[in-house]
Amino acid sequence: MKYAALLAGLMVLASCGDDGLADQLARDQARKAVNPVLSERFPGVPLEPASNCVINNASASEIFQLAKAGATTVSQTDVELIVQIATRRETIECLLKDGIAPFLI
Repeated sequence: MKYAALLAGLMVLASCGDDGLADQLARDQARKAVNPVLSERFPGVPLEPASNCVINNASASEIFQLAKAGATTVSQTDVELIVQIATRRETIECLLKDGIAPFLI
């Protein structure tokens, strides 16, 4: 039920032409799936910057998949997707620049 309401809300926002708001809502929902996985798989990495790096380096379809997972339950496929995004070159560069570097200074 919660999942259906989320999807309906995102569809309504998307149809209203407010892509920025729909995108932000999807990203916020995706963080609910990403954060626990990052916390478990990459302990010690600052969670908020790491989550931002993962979300910012995910495609629109990946964000949508993760938003669905954040609204329901995170499957093994979702975990694998999060790890895949987290280990992409661009995501690692983001983590080195924005996720870890501020804590090393």
